[in-house]
Amino acid sequence: MFHYEDDRLFVEGVPVAAIAEAYGTPLFVYSRAKIESNYREYAAGFGRRAHEICYAVKANGNLAILDVLARLGSAFDIVSGGELERVRAAGGELTTVTFAGVGKSRAEIDLALAAGIGCFNIESAFELDLVSAAAVAGGCEAPVALRVNPDVDANTHPYISTGMSENKFGIPMTEAVALYRHAATLPGVRITGVACHIGSQLTSIAPIVDAAGRVIALVEQLAADGIDVEHIDIGGGLGIAYGTTPPPRIADYVAAICRAIPEPYRIIIEPGRSIVGDAGVLLTRVQQVKTTPAKSFAICDAAMTELIRPALYQAVHPILPERRDGVVRRVDVVGPVCETADFLGRDRDLVVDSGSLLAVADCGAYAAAMASNYNARPRPAEVIVDGLDVHVCRERESVSALFAGEHRLP
Repeated sequence: MFHYEDDRLFVEGVPVAAIAEAYGTPLFVYSRAKIESNYREYAAGFGRRAHEICYAVKANGNLAILDVLARLGSAFDIVSGGELERVRAAGGELTTVTFAGVGKSRAEIDLALAAGIGCFNIESAFELDLVSAAAVAGGCEAPVALRVNPDVDANTHPYISTGMSENKFGIPMTEAVALYRHAATLPGVRITGVACHIGSQLTSIAPIVDAAGRVIALVEQLAADGIDVEHIDIGGGLGIAYGTTPPPRIADYVAAICRAIPEPYRIIIEPGRSIVGDAGVLLTRVQQVKTTPAKSFAICDAAMTELIRPALYQAVHPILPERRDGVVRRVDVVGPVCETADFLGRDRDLVVDSGSLLAVADCGAYAAAMASNYNARPRPAEVIVDGLDVHVCRERESVSALFAGEHRLP
């Protein structure tokens, strides 16, 4: 969906230069066709197997993206009341929502119960009792799955590893059976499944298969105790290439999960990055090329405020020049923020000069969603390309909006 024609970069049928001219930079640009293609690859992989694809809203909660996925029949994985309201505003089916996350407040639980969500993934004994009390007070029943921590190394960045014993997530396997027994006695609670999530940006199938095996062993223990479950939520986390060694294909990943989790259990997965990650780019214009005795810097109007991943995770994103014809320079691609960590890429060989356009690839996930206003920088606009059409799906933030809710002292 992102390709060159006559050495000029296009998104679907629209030249990147025309998009930048019309909407300015920095700018997030998404491809509807790529989002739909990635989702359909998941759906096709499951075939007739009972399943639910719960898109991880945290990856990118833009209403247009949620709308595209809702129209395809996607369910949604949320981790806050705010994300639930985003799904509602986008027209998503609330009864298929899975509510994960370690710190659900009573207000968020009440909101989710009133919405009639599909399942609460419970992270602790305290949270289980809190959900039970909320359900009783609301005169309703809460469908729950306990999120267990299988102590599996996902072989990913430590900041996005979620399934090891030292991580804050989930219930230790050694405590799971006892907590399920407790759940079975609680009013207002209906046990529907078992959940786990071992991490993000997975580049191997083996860890998820390992985790699934441990979850199945737990399910068999529960069945022996007379506690039956309907579904197994194996989480998400499949990675994308980021210009390096490609991860497993979606079809292979799904096939491995289906082999690891026997029927009749319904499989729930929570993909985010692998649906939207490679469907977006960050367009930025080079303000100047600054050369020092040590190296050259392409100083852009985008920064770590738009894309924190290189600074936070040491992530490497491919960077594409808008035009490939011209003189190639080796540069560090940096922003104007007052931090040495403010870089988008280091030691890149690019056709670049003052005024050049660059497209930072694989910015559909955990980019706009993690953007900040550091240095009082307004967040950029977002657009989605649909064939030959471009739709604004988020207006550019104004400077006045940055302090609209603030007040001086009397």
